[in-house]
Amino acid sequence: MVCTEYPPMPGGIGRYTANLANSIEKKGFEVYIACDEKGDGHFSGLTPENQENSAILLKIAKDLKPDIVHVQFDPGLYGVRFDKKHPKKVETHVDQFYAECKIPIITTFHSSYPSFRRWMKVGALFKKTGRIGVIGIPVRTLLRLWKYSLNYHGFNNVYKDKLRKSKASIVFSEHISKKFGGRCQVIYHGSEPAIDGIPLNKTEARRNLSIPIDSEEERIVLAVGFTTDGKGWDILKRLDVPKGWKLVINSSKSYFNKENIQLDLQDAKNTIDLHRGYLNEKELSMLFCASDAVILPYRSTSSSGVMFDALAHGLPFISTDLDFFKEFAAHGLGISVKRNTNEFSKALKTLASNYEAYAKAVEAFKEKIKWDVIATKHSNVYNRVLGHASINDEL
Repeated sequence: MVCTEYPPMPGGIGRYTANLANSIEKKGFEVYIACDEKGDGHFSGLTPENQENSAILLKIAKDLKPDIVHVQFDPGLYGVRFDKKHPKKVETHVDQFYAECKIPIITTFHSSYPSFRRWMKVGALFKKTGRIGVIGIPVRTLLRLWKYSLNYHGFNNVYKDKLRKSKASIVFSEHISKKFGGRCQVIYHGSEPAIDGIPLNKTEARRNLSIPIDSEEERIVLAVGFTTDGKGWDILKRLDVPKGWKLVINSSKSYFNKENIQLDLQDAKNTIDLHRGYLNEKELSMLFCASDAVILPYRSTSSSGVMFDALAHGLPFISTDLDFFKEFAAHGLGISVKRNTNEFSKALKTLASNYEAYAKAVEAFKEKIKWDVIATKHSNVYNRVLGHASINDEL
């Protein structure tokens, strides 16, 4: 199992990998972890900055001789290189490994092709200074647009290359599978409450976390996770949280995240910022147990571990109307709306008036994401790969 981030390092993909590995072992597989030196794995040395990631993995594969290598893939975890002279040439530090490894590789894609609109930030196109001054702005803008376009196609080729060289590919939703041409196995992101020592009673959980609530009937909508631009938490500062709801926020920063986004929520209405930082498994589970819903005002996403964690704890969601969230909202698990404060405020009122129906749908769905179910599906993929040359083309 390959993933640069791994507990005790903070990071959702690392946390997912650890839970998956533990579940896979219960199915009788012997699992070895390759990760960063700060992770508690069997092999170390992988970082986004290390140009020798491929060499490290090839040596591990040669020495260990595993039956399967399962890579948890997001380009940022393994290092992305852009060639300034050839904008369409985009590489990662594991490309050589994918090209030369003789052992079957299975890839779980934790992200997918970004939209061009999200890829290209308009402000970056306009460079006002240059040798021919202001009159050169249109020319510089067109050149930058051309370069962004080539970079975008090159970045997408990174995914296509991994898809092509994997014996099987796994994604978390039908939406992502369609983006990859339907050549991926859909296995949901597993999640379960950390039961040991966790009070399932909301009142007790709120008391343990020192969350001040006006009454036991007041509902909590939770925003939790890493503070990145893509999460869109800026909208929370202006959100009109309706009566009967409290917005509880707990932000943190992943090990490899370089963004420095500050949230000033002092004047936000009906809002509590816990300031507890990155939470361990039990603390995070307690926070979900204390809540009634999650809010996901993302600007962009391919998938969301927070959404799956919330569903595992019986919480419906309110999200931006991105395709990934719309897929699950269609199953009655939450509400997806346009990304503005008025729509999110109205969605909270709608959720409150129909809460039992949403909660019932979530209770039924969460059985599908229990780790035993997820591990069984992975086990089936592993066994199919070991019996066939490739299953990507069968899907």
